[in-house]
Amino acid sequence: MRVVFMATGDIAIPSLQRLIGFPGIEVVAVYTQPDRPFGRKLEMHPPEIKKVALAAGIPVFQPERLADAMTELRALRPDLIVVMAYGQILRRAVLTLPPLGCLNLHASLLPRHRGASPIQAAIRAGDTESGITVMHIAPALDSGDIILVKSIPIRPDETGGTLHDRLAELAPEALGDALEQIIAGTATRVRQDDALATYLGKLTREDGAIDWSRSSTEIERWIRAFDPWPGTHTEWQGQKLKLFPPVQLSEGSGRPGEILEAEGDRLTVACGSGALTLGEVQVEGRKRLDIRAFLAGQRDALRPGIQMG
Repeated sequence: MRVVFMATGDIAIPSLQRLIGFPGIEVVAVYTQPDRPFGRKLEMHPPEIKKVALAAGIPVFQPERLADAMTELRALRPDLIVVMAYGQILRRAVLTLPPLGCLNLHASLLPRHRGASPIQAAIRAGDTESGITVMHIAPALDSGDIILVKSIPIRPDETGGTLHDRLAELAPEALGDALEQIIAGTATRVRQDDALATYLGKLTREDGAIDWSRSSTEIERWIRAFDPWPGTHTEWQGQKLKLFPPVQLSEGSGRPGEILEAEGDRLTVACGSGALTLGEVQVEGRKRLDIRAFLAGQRDALRPGIQMG
């Protein structure tokens, strides 16, 4: 079976490695996003998955728009296209090209959390589990028929980063099981219930601005969900203060964003209901510090009654 793999995010690397050498599978190409400038010097950096593919001797294609690269894609004669965190929408001309269709590995338990940021969405919503859904790609976003689902529990201290890594390791198992069913001709198709679908778009740094009027439980999830990307922050004394997990749910009340305690290793802030004791923080442009070191350097700039946000 000739397979084209389309991916850009690091979460897809273990799945590509699973495909390489899979019985009955020949990975004829990897499609990924073009190299992008990165860092202060804006040097061009390739996606990590490009390096993995080239090391395995697999041709790599990086069209800016997949729709403009149909001639070369047709020439590859794929029987199946597998997609994970590619970053481009597959149009109907691509979806109808391979005889066995196009599969997507989606990092949520569909139909819940369709869209570009399902990992963060699951933590922020307080879900107890997440997983990988292997689905047929349909024109509507993440709406295709499901082949199978693999789930894992979300830990109480889970961050966006740790769940990302755990799902990356789960995805090859889900992909392998789906491929075995497809090869054997036993793969089923289960239609999604669109009424149960939720959506969250691509995240930006602005999405990480803390709204202290929310409950302490919501904000604690928010800080974990958005670590490491896009991160969370609040305004303090005209500066952006970045917040990092873990943070602790605490008792206390005050105006949302009001500092209730600032002593020793405790910096506690009032929320819409309840309060949060912060962990590590970082004033933009400076070093990341634990609370004891941060408070020691601020003297009277942080004391009960001062407002954040």
